[in-house]
Amino acid sequence: MTGTVRVPPRRWLERQFDLSAQGTSVRTEVLAGLTTFLTMAYIVFVQPAVLSVDFAGHPTGLEFGAILLATCVGSAFASILMGLYANYPIALAPGMGENFFFVSVIMSVAALGLPNAWQTALGVVFVAGVIFWIISASGMREAILNAISRSMRNGIAVGIGLFITFIGLRNTGLLVASPATFVTLNPHLLSADVGVFLAGVLVAAGLQARRVRGAILWGMAVATVAAAALGKIHYAGLVGLPHAQHLALFKMDIAGALSLSLVPFVIVLVFMDVFDTIGTLIGVAEQAGFTRNNTLPRANRVLMVDATATVAGACLGTSTVTAFIESGAGVAAGGRTGLTAIVTGILFLVTLFFSPLVATVGRYMPITAPALVMVGAMMMQNVTKIDWDDFSEAIPAFLTIIGIPLFYSIADGLALGLVTYPIVKLVAGRGREVRWLAYALAAVLIVYFVFVRSRLG
Repeated sequence: MTGTVRVPPRRWLERQFDLSAQGTSVRTEVLAGLTTFLTMAYIVFVQPAVLSVDFAGHPTGLEFGAILLATCVGSAFASILMGLYANYPIALAPGMGENFFFVSVIMSVAALGLPNAWQTALGVVFVAGVIFWIISASGMREAILNAISRSMRNGIAVGIGLFITFIGLRNTGLLVASPATFVTLNPHLLSADVGVFLAGVLVAAGLQARRVRGAILWGMAVATVAAAALGKIHYAGLVGLPHAQHLALFKMDIAGALSLSLVPFVIVLVFMDVFDTIGTLIGVAEQAGFTRNNTLPRANRVLMVDATATVAGACLGTSTVTAFIESGAGVAAGGRTGLTAIVTGILFLVTLFFSPLVATVGRYMPITAPALVMVGAMMMQNVTKIDWDDFSEAIPAFLTIIGIPLFYSIADGLALGLVTYPIVKLVAGRGREVRWLAYALAAVLIVYFVFVRSRLG
């Protein structure tokens, strides 16, 4: 008698992910996936809050519920794909930094007088994802990586970290406008908003210092309790799916994104995605001991998954979905295979069923502000990787760092650094150190500012 041989789930998992060879087990991988999810779950609350309003507090046109759905589904799809195709314990979700850049693109599209601002911004993400996919498939990533120096890459990260922190402080009311100094400390510090923020950020910082898993999430939980006690939020239910009148599925305006005036945004987004992914891959791989003879096995598969995730995120209606450095928490908990990423992805899907709670927390900005400040502080670590002894590297990086928060625009701050970098190198007599792609990008940005931005008045 013949029939189908049933393979026990544990044996299938062992064979699929080669658990024994990696020195791990199903139990360890599941716990590692849970750990990774706890460290990055804050994005579920923060992403809808960031993308639903612009830097001035005006609606972007994207609905909170639609963004929440796109965030959870996009993160789940990308993380599960990473586990199955690349077999790496790396989870993915909409990236911090890229989400603020996305809002910056929406505002820039509106300022240019182009229609369909948020749809065009999704188109920019889609086009950047396709370019990243081509780069990953063709092996062009070395040229991209070398186009911007290490100091500039880290300067960009620091600048975005400062900008994220600036927005977080503004959202709490701790930082207010001043006619004399532009911004200043709010003299009314005994407000409920400030109290909720301080409760959250102090707990998150303290737990992070103690290396507690999910410190940011715990800080937000404390802030939520404080907000409820002060009557700033009201319980609206626990279980339920996201609600939105207009979903953003496949609403990207690709034709609009291909406008000449938006080329710099596409290029910068490609750079951000490439550098984020490579940095996360190297960091997690080194921590897990995956490196062999200075090479990473299946590295190209990781890049392909990340590029596919970016394209899928745009189709779903969210900003760039990319590898999260918080995946290192799962590796520290013993995760060594793609099963860790799959568990994290499944937990993102489970979160969808608690959308009323997410909406209650996410719509009150002093609760999500601690996450912005904490992430900003973590991104500041990159300042030590800038070559401060070489002024041809340090000055452009410094201009990028201060330009992003002071211009209140990631795009303009990036442009300042990317234009000045090759010029400073030329004046220093070291123009040959600059790759042709960096010169091309600087030229495109100069044309953009002279012939496009200057006409906006």
